Amino acid sequence: MTQPRRPEALPRDRRDLRGPFDVIGDVHGCRSELETLLRELGYELARDDQDRPIGATHPQGRTAVFVGDLVDRGPDTPGVLRLVMGMVAAKSALCVTGNHDHKLMRALDGRNVRIAHGLEQSLAQLADQDLEFRTAAHAFLTDLPTHYLLDKGNLVVAHAGLPESLHGSTSGRARSFALYGAPTGELDEHGYPIRYDWARDYRGTPTVLYGHTPVATLIWVNNTLCLDTGVVFGGTLSALRYPEMTTVSVPAERVWCERAGITPQ
Repeated sequence: MTQPRRPEALPRDRRDLRGPFDVIGDVHGCRSELETLLRELGYELARDDQDRPIGATHPQGRTAVFVGDLVDRGPDTPGVLRLVMGMVAAKSALCVTGNHDHKLMRALDGRNVRIAHGLEQSLAQLADQDLEFRTAAHAFLTDLPTHYLLDKGNLVVAHAGLPESLHGSTSGRARSFALYGAPTGELDEHGYPIRYDWARDYRGTPTVLYGHTPVATLIWVNNTLCLDTGVVFGGTLSALRYPEMTTVSVPAERVWCERAGITPQ
């Protein structure tokens, strides 16, 4: 019997949470690099009897915030999910959904999606896990919000970023923008979609942290920062400490997925 579908994810208003936070860019199945970054940030990892990381806490009570795209392309999507799911359950982390996470959720939901862009790897890796874990992962991905409002609204985390007019919005436009940005319909020289550069026009007071489109260097643009530094493509995995506004990056262990236009660090 088909289970009833849960409502699509909405934004989470947690302006009551003041931090401090460690906001982490797109992981894309790179579990080992995530472990390294968490240790660099001062987190203490917990492991199960198979030595798999199942959670992490910070001795000073910091909270990790993941910008989405936990899955696809990398070598260990189940390992990343197991670790982040444990952290979220223990309230030592928050996570928003990314377009890859959302697509994997839809595939696990039995919907008709195109198996491409690393989804095939995630599905194959998850097929090796037991039913209990696959069910828990599906529920976790389904429940992820589109974006978070944090620290009295002074911090917004959304996978592809979000203009100030859409902060806290439950509209379809806000949800689509948070997941995908705003494609112009054009392609760049490498065949990737060109997106409207919303950060260039951003004049909002809240800091917006996001990922989605990999960048070679962490550069602030009008109180916004993209934290996807392409770890799965041989770049780095990056985090921003908030409110300190300092960054930490660890290198990829190897190029896990080739992408034109991305130069490994």
